[in-house]
Amino acid sequence: MIIDREKALELHRRARGKIRIYPTVNIRNEEDLAVAYVQGGVWAARAIQENPEDIYEYTGRGNRLALISDGTAVLGMGNIGAEAALPVMEGKCLLFKNFGDVNAIPLCINAKGAEDIIAMAKLAAPTFGAINIEDVSSPNSFTVVERLQEELDIPVICDDQHGSAVVVLAALMNALRLVEKELGEISVVILGAGAAGIAVARLLLHAGVERMTILNRCGILGPGNGCMNFVQEEMATRINTEGRTGSIDDAMNGADVFVGLSSRGKISADHVRRMNPGAIVLALSMPDPEISFDEASAAGAAVFAEGLTGTLNAMPNLHAYPGIARGLLDVRARGLNENILMAASRAIAGAVDRRRLTKRCIVPDLFSDEVTPRVAEAVAQAAISEGLAARPLPPKQVYEETWQRLFGGIMERL
Repeated sequence: MIIDREKALELHRRARGKIRIYPTVNIRNEEDLAVAYVQGGVWAARAIQENPEDIYEYTGRGNRLALISDGTAVLGMGNIGAEAALPVMEGKCLLFKNFGDVNAIPLCINAKGAEDIIAMAKLAAPTFGAINIEDVSSPNSFTVVERLQEELDIPVICDDQHGSAVVVLAALMNALRLVEKELGEISVVILGAGAAGIAVARLLLHAGVERMTILNRCGILGPGNGCMNFVQEEMATRINTEGRTGSIDDAMNGADVFVGLSSRGKISADHVRRMNPGAIVLALSMPDPEISFDEASAAGAAVFAEGLTGTLNAMPNLHAYPGIARGLLDVRARGLNENILMAASRAIAGAVDRRRLTKRCIVPDLFSDEVTPRVAEAVAQAAISEGLAARPLPPKQVYEETWQRLFGGIMERL
């Protein structure tokens, strides 16, 4: 989908920001003012002093998410800085609200490195029920997320990592069903070893994929690759114990699945022809895929998907992150792990009616009213099973409440 530049600028100029803060109580007289502000606020503050968990009863923390970015890896633009990243982060916050009824606040910061981002997140944490690290370049992205997950008692999400991994696994589950292959028997090639590529590899390994090749700009991750950072080196020791080397030309021989997280034109029809019968091509580079649908199909791809909305089998992370955040917040999760992410993937895959599952339909419709409620429910129940929920809820409650929030006419404004 091509968007006109002037139309986009006019929308942003007219909106002057894509999110606002609205009051949840009215102040009509002096008593209202007293109850809502200092005098009344004192009682709430004292209650929280006595029992810190009461913060979720007397404030909006339980439905508030900090979206923190340093603007170093903004999708399609790279390192554009905190100020230029703000309209993109505002847009992301809008999607959290519209698709998950999550109050996300953009915090674009002039950080000098991972430690600054970590410090900022830790200082701001008491105000938020969850944190999303957004568009931070790799490997800092991994350093920040992993440190914060260890040091905070609220869930720390990174959509670039977790959202990408969840959506890829969900699409792959359905695609493999169509070509009658199993996760444990396939060979996967991932082109792109940034935050998304490494996170996808980690979740696929956890899901049972045993044969995987990842490439960065210097080729296959492994011995002799002089471009690896510490995250890539760690991954290479897990997936390339035999010391394979080479380029994309070598990696595509006999592959069952290609996951593209790189840039336009990185693979050719010849590469697809080298894959096994029933090849699955997930060309997720944006705004242009690594190879077009026509080229891949003519070369023998059985299933093809892209990352951009409005395209065939569109796989945007929007399928994942609103529901993940909603589920984690609703049970007051203290963390996030790969079992929870797998539950989200299964929920997205399951949102495609099995009677409608075809090679042109492996992911649900972007505006389906089932996706976020299903993901939120699955995430909430997984967090409970993993012992990470401070507020366990019975099965189906999160699903029903999420559906009502979004589609029942009672979207929460807290």
